[in-house]
Amino acid sequence: MTSALRLENVTVTFDSQVVLRSVNLDIKSGEAFVIVGPSGQGKTTLLKTLSGLVTPQDGRVFVEQNDWLTLSNKERLPLLKKMGILFQKNALFDSLTCLENICFPLRETTQLTEWEITKKAESFLDAVGIPHARDLYPDEISGGMQKRLGIARALALDPKIIFYDDPTAGLDPITSKKIISLIKTLQQQNNSTVVAITNDMNRAYQMADRIAMVVDQEVIVTGTPKETENHSDPRVRQFVRGLLQGPLTALDPVL
Repeated sequence: MTSALRLENVTVTFDSQVVLRSVNLDIKSGEAFVIVGPSGQGKTTLLKTLSGLVTPQDGRVFVEQNDWLTLSNKERLPLLKKMGILFQKNALFDSLTCLENICFPLRETTQLTEWEITKKAESFLDAVGIPHARDLYPDEISGGMQKRLGIARALALDPKIIFYDDPTAGLDPITSKKIISLIKTLQQQNNSTVVAITNDMNRAYQMADRIAMVVDQEVIVTGTPKETENHSDPRVRQFVRGLLQGPLTALDPVL
C-alpha cells in the first residue's frame, strides 16, 4: 500500500517552544487515521503540518511521494486540489446559502458551467442528507447540519485526502455517531484517505483503521482500535480509559 502522507524527522516550534519533535509518521492511501491526545499537546499542529498549512522547522513532509517543502507553488497546486479540510468551526460563509457554500470552491477552482456546479453542489447536499437546506443560511440550521454542510464543502472537489479537525465537537452522542458513519461511508465510496482529530474515544474507535496519540512532543502510533485499547504505554492507557490518575495528570499544555 502506497503512502498518502509521510513525515520524516519533523520538528515544529512556535516562538522557540517545541510542539512536535523528530516525528516520523506514514499514513497509507485509503486508510482512516485518527489523531487523539490531551488538549494543547499539538494535535491540530500535526494535522496542519500534514496538510501543508504549517511549515516545520526541521524534517521533510511528503504528499503522495512528493517532497512538499521543495515544491514550487505551481507544483503544489495539483496536490492541493486533491485535499479537502473540515475545520473544527466548519468555517462556513455566513452570507452564503448552504448551496452557495458548496458552489464556492467549485466556481473558484474548476471550469465547470454554472449549471454543472449547481447540480454537483445539490448532489453533495443530498449525499450528506440535507437537500432540504439548499436555500437556508448556516445560522438557520442546526450544529449537526452545519457539520454535514462543512463535510459536503470539503468533499466538493472530490479530494483523495481529507482532513477533519474534530468533526463531532459540540455535537450530541447520537448526532456524533451519525456524522462518523457518514464520514466512513463517503470515504469508502470515494476510496479516499482520511486524517481526523477527535477526543471522543468511542468515535475514534468507530472511525479509525489506525490511531495515533500526540503527547510530550511525540506522536505515538498506537495501532488499530483493539491495539490502542490494550496499549502498554501508561500515557495511552490513562487517556483512552479516562483515568484521573496517571502520568498525564500534571501535563502542561504546549499550545
